[in-house]
Amino acid sequence: MDMPRGIGTFVVWDYVVFAGMLVISAAIGIYYAFAGGGQQTSKDFLMGGRRMTAVPVALSLTASFMSAVTVLGTPSEVYRFGAIFSIFAFTYFFVVVISAEVFLPVFYKLGITSTYEYLELRFNKCVRLCGTVLFIVQTILYTGIVIYAPALALNQVTGFDLWGAVVATGVVCTFYCTLGGLKAVIWTDVFQVGIMVAGFASVIIQAAVIQGGISTILNDAYNGGRLNFWNFNPNPLQRHTFWTIIIGGTFTWSSIYGVNQSQVQRYISCKSRFQAKLSLYINLVGLWAILTCSVFCGLALYSRYRDCDPWTAKKVSAPDQLMPYLVLDILQDYPGLPGLFVACAYSGTLSTVSSSINALAAVTVEDLIKPYFRSLSERSLSWISQGMSVVYGALCIGMAALASLMGALLQAALSIFGMVGGPLMGLFALGILVPFANSIGALVGLMAGFATSLWVGIGAQMYPPLPERTSPLQLDIQGCNSTYNETNLMTTTEMPFTTSVFQIHNVQRTPLMDNWYSLSYLYFSTVGTLVTLLVGMLVSLPTGGRKQNLDPRYILTKEDFLSNFDIFKKKKHVLNYKSHPMEDGGTDNPAFNHIELNFSDQSGKSNGTRL
Repeated sequence: MDMPRGIGTFVVWDYVVFAGMLVISAAIGIYYAFAGGGQQTSKDFLMGGRRMTAVPVALSLTASFMSAVTVLGTPSEVYRFGAIFSIFAFTYFFVVVISAEVFLPVFYKLGITSTYEYLELRFNKCVRLCGTVLFIVQTILYTGIVIYAPALALNQVTGFDLWGAVVATGVVCTFYCTLGGLKAVIWTDVFQVGIMVAGFASVIIQAAVIQGGISTILNDAYNGGRLNFWNFNPNPLQRHTFWTIIIGGTFTWSSIYGVNQSQVQRYISCKSRFQAKLSLYINLVGLWAILTCSVFCGLALYSRYRDCDPWTAKKVSAPDQLMPYLVLDILQDYPGLPGLFVACAYSGTLSTVSSSINALAAVTVEDLIKPYFRSLSERSLSWISQGMSVVYGALCIGMAALASLMGALLQAALSIFGMVGGPLMGLFALGILVPFANSIGALVGLMAGFATSLWVGIGAQMYPPLPERTSPLQLDIQGCNSTYNETNLMTTTEMPFTTSVFQIHNVQRTPLMDNWYSLSYLYFSTVGTLVTLLVGMLVSLPTGGRKQNLDPRYILTKEDFLSNFDIFKKKKHVLNYKSHPMEDGGTDNPAFNHIELNFSDQSGKSNGTRL
């Protein structure tokens, strides 16, 4: 087993591999700009003409939220806190089932382009506008973090200019999003998933060779307390336990997969509802594969540096730089492979940022432009969609500057999704699952949920939990050759958010800080969702919610579940289809043939229409 030596540097072949990934991604965008007549309508640009099939959409779903935050953040998370992170495998299963069986049936049968169209159909324009604005803010914030993460890796690994990398990411993404629309986004995602798996595989194989086999890595991890899978402590203040990951993680990720425009836009672009559901279930296999790779990379990190932690020894300045450090350490004799890993991190970013830009353009066109400028032609809307892609690309680059002020990337990203995504998921759940919920309850519930999750989230940023809540594991530097200060051993007990500029130091701890603000970050979404649901129901009851005459298409029904078995029936259903008044919502999807749509008129819509 080799001892760690001086790490390598980037060579010409690494830059060639990295540049090749960028060039191929851009080429896919150029191809879809012209293939099949190009992006003639906004539906072509935003929805791929609703002709996509399950496998590419599944790979795209996997890529778009398995970003550089996963590639860099998860291994360092496992290195510092142990393999309990792998419990997310169960979480992903619950998330996919909830998304496929609760949210997808309603969105798909309505044939909408923006998920926020549903909020107007079910409630009113005001609720739709609130949902749209929250989504835009959430996505731009998250995308800033995602752009900053690989730029940080590049800067650490190659000395490549940090802000040059940030701008390059934004420009390449914006380029192929603007040219090729959703088709380009999905097919570049397929290519980038391949790069991500190849990058992970090169690290895992070489680490196993150098460390003396997979059994050695697992043995080192076991002796170092890293194989801590089963922590059943029910305390919600503990950062990661079985319960916080299963319950909190399910709420956090369901807000991403179930109602987030970036994901929903993909699976409702499928040509049939069966293909849409299939894409989600295939994507589950992809999520498990990426999770397994990233957790094993974290264990390899620990096996390699168990006696000489590069972070404590000040060889890297942040835990998120540990993976690039490992790559240049173990792959320095193989020109091109370090470049492959950085391309892997970069692929994660490109896929996530491109899906975000495309979703932001879709929401802006569908929710903020179409309803107010009804005379615009499809060609004009296609041009506007492309223009919005450019604008949001520039905005996301700007947000990366703010991300550089935040703490550890993985937790920052999930905290943002929790604080904003939780209340939004509560709002959709209120509409789909609670027949007596009305617009007043929805609005008050959303505000209450958002205020609560913002309160706990910002409080946790300013007053991070104490080390015993986060349970970091022991890191050692006694095997390092360089001299070190004994007090450095204690730096491992810091919280990942200690680099946050919002943190307030030297303050007397209060019960509020030690309890409410110490809540596991995974529960931010749970709190937001449950408060939104509870307040929404309590307000709807006394404000006439039970007197509504509600169209059954807006809620989840028994027929939605039973229609899963339609594929086994031989009888063909003839579609008697008339679009509903919000014609601009992209309802001309011929796939949903299990239910007849027949809106009467606009007045009928506002009072609820019976089928």
